[in-house]
Amino acid sequence: MPSIISRGTVSARGFGFGATTAGIITSTIAVAHDATPFISTYPWSAGFGTKYANPSTLPTGSGQSVAFNPAGTAIAVAHGTTPFISTYPWSAGFGTKYANPATLPLGGGNGIAFNPAGTAIAVAHTTSPNISTYPWSAGFGTKYANPATLPTGIGGYGVAFNPAGTAIAVAHDVTPYISTYPWSAGFGTKYANPATLPTGFGNDVSFNPAGTAIAVAHSTSPRISTYPWSAGFGTKYANPATMPTLSGSGVAFNPAGTAIAVAQTLTPFISTYPWSAGFGTKYANPSTLPTGSGQNVAFNPAGTAIAVAHGTTPFISTYPWSAGFGTKYANPATLPTGDGYGVAFSN
Repeated sequence: MPSIISRGTVSARGFGFGATTAGIITSTIAVAHDATPFISTYPWSAGFGTKYANPSTLPTGSGQSVAFNPAGTAIAVAHGTTPFISTYPWSAGFGTKYANPATLPLGGGNGIAFNPAGTAIAVAHTTSPNISTYPWSAGFGTKYANPATLPTGIGGYGVAFNPAGTAIAVAHDVTPYISTYPWSAGFGTKYANPATLPTGFGNDVSFNPAGTAIAVAHSTSPRISTYPWSAGFGTKYANPATMPTLSGSGVAFNPAGTAIAVAQTLTPFISTYPWSAGFGTKYANPSTLPTGSGQNVAFNPAGTAIAVAHGTTPFISTYPWSAGFGTKYANPATLPTGDGYGVAFSN
């Protein structure tokens, strides 16, 4: 596996809201990290609440990615040790772990996503076929057949469904670095590669909320590649005038589709841009930067906050968002215990 990796998947980030308490929208923020308990979860309402109790059955290795299902009633963690995926009921805390899938992924889990209907779950992983998908209904169904044309290389790292649930994209470690397929309770015939490929190792992938654009975070300059999407790739959009620094590790659009964020492995560790069928002028960096290598990024469902999972304590940094960064929120009272690799907000 490469030394610079990213986990986390955009399609797992919801576009609804959680419970309302005293007129305040609340949800949950989850951080996948590389030391036990491998997953940390907190109430979220313009800042961190008290950490939820760990699941009674922990993931078995380094947490690389985390996703909530669209209803916010289940949480899934992709991790580095067999069974490579752990899933739990979620209701303001972890329920009893669901049974493992009968056919496990064949290598370390790196990225995870539920489809928008919540009826399927996908895991990007090391080892061919690099992607494993299953029906989901409060537990795993029988694994879907692998795609006829597999993603290339020895690792899938990011996975996302488009908002309509009619396509699935996998970021992976060998050219063409991104593979996309029609999706309808299984893989269709692979779409043609983009005419202009990403230039390096694919770390993460995201569709915009309208489903009209796709973005790939990758290891080599320009570190982010974006394309129109309509049942296939259009002509690559121009690179941003100010590119992310070093490897692009994670990518997310805000819920309104008016901004795009790229987690990166060199300071400032996060780059954000206006988005309207192409990049606008880069937003100013946050006044208090993340403290280490940015690995993944997520907006909350309301689009009023942005979170960056990163190396170096506190392992997660969060900020108000309104066409730019506000003053960093206080760290959680109980920090994640190791490098942050994945982050997600619930519905």
